[in-house]
Amino acid sequence: MALPSTHDVALAAERRAAARLLLAHPLVTSNGPQSDTFPLIRRHADWLSQRFQQVFGYRLLVEASHARLFKAGLGPGSGHRLERPSTGTPFTPRTYTYLALALSVLVTAPEQILLSQLVADLRAAAVDAGIEISDTGRQAERRTLAAALRQLVDWGVLAETEGHVSAVAEERGGEALLTVDREIARVVVAGPLAQSRDGADLVRRAADPGFGGPRTYVRRRLVETPVVHLDDLTGAEREWLRTRQRRESQAFSELLGLEAEIRAEGIALADPDGDLTDLYLPGTGTVAQAALLLVGRLVDRLRPEDPGHPAVGGRLVIGVPVPDGLLTELLDELVEEYGRRSNWQRGLVEDRDGLLAAVLDLLVRMRLVAPVGRVRADGHGLPEGYEDAALDGRTVTDVSGARGQDRTDGWVLLAAAARFATTVAVTSRTEQPPADDVPQGSQEPTR
Repeated sequence: MALPSTHDVALAAERRAAARLLLAHPLVTSNGPQSDTFPLIRRHADWLSQRFQQVFGYRLLVEASHARLFKAGLGPGSGHRLERPSTGTPFTPRTYTYLALALSVLVTAPEQILLSQLVADLRAAAVDAGIEISDTGRQAERRTLAAALRQLVDWGVLAETEGHVSAVAEERGGEALLTVDREIARVVVAGPLAQSRDGADLVRRAADPGFGGPRTYVRRRLVETPVVHLDDLTGAEREWLRTRQRRESQAFSELLGLEAEIRAEGIALADPDGDLTDLYLPGTGTVAQAALLLVGRLVDRLRPEDPGHPAVGGRLVIGVPVPDGLLTELLDELVEEYGRRSNWQRGLVEDRDGLLAAVLDLLVRMRLVAPVGRVRADGHGLPEGYEDAALDGRTVTDVSGARGQDRTDGWVLLAAAARFATTVAVTSRTEQPPADDVPQGSQEPTR
């Protein structure tokens, strides 16, 4: 077999770099933070468009000034939220409302607009939509509006020609001159707005893989989430994954440089370079450290004694219920052991409920813990008319009761949590401690 030429290797590397960039940053502009790689996207636009359409059912639009990868959703509870860069605080529904109203105005706005005029037009659009925003004079409300406008600046929809959009949050209402890129404003929204009855319907429709069916949805789920447990999939999706998982692992390695870890309970794609990672565990900071320590103790306490696989007569265990009160008990222990003698944030240490909520939020997003409830294997969140049974009545892996759900509320510790074994190193004050006294774990960053 002939070895690939230097040209072939370089070509594959360029295409992989461009594909990885678009996957991590679906909107890339010629003068934005990723401008250095933008020429690669333009150079390989036809190949990238074809591959993204074939593999994920994603549409790619490449123009002279920007490239937009129109991703699709994954259904309820699977979105990637926006956050305020300065604080990491998630956008509230109110922030998303301002963002949508601003976009509705900017798609037909003049090339340059005053900040005060944009706010006035936004209020008028809210009236037309029947949305009440009469309390924009409040400081908190002005900051929320400023966060939405700042996101539009980060995307390249707005450019601050004179002044800054943050002036809207000032007590006396400062002014700014903004330049509008209407083309980018028009391509920000990817979901089927016109066909959707309401927000919930939009989420369901956006997750519909269309003609690609199970194949397309499973690939999207693999590349967009940290881990895919088997009961995150319907019967048809589980059957497709079972017969293709080795071949798909090789394809993801060649296309995106991702490495697959396949287990009885599911599969995860890891990125050795970390470029496609938006969540880190292990990580720095109080919440990440507490989350890693907590999940380690949960695994020690709740690891099932007889997990296995139905194919060899075992019992598939994807999750185990967390007893009431155990989360609070373990977190209190961790705060006493580590929090008070290290540099954990005092505000979080003193607010145990707030710390627990932040820790659970991270673990849920990492797919290590989940609230008790229906899953996709039960038909939860499926688009209307979607095929959820294996073709030709084939036998697929039985995932019924694999999370041990014998109650209606509470939390479930998921199988992937066992991957996060921790070794805690505590140093004296006379020694040089690791950065932020981070517990060390064996898990590589994953999507």
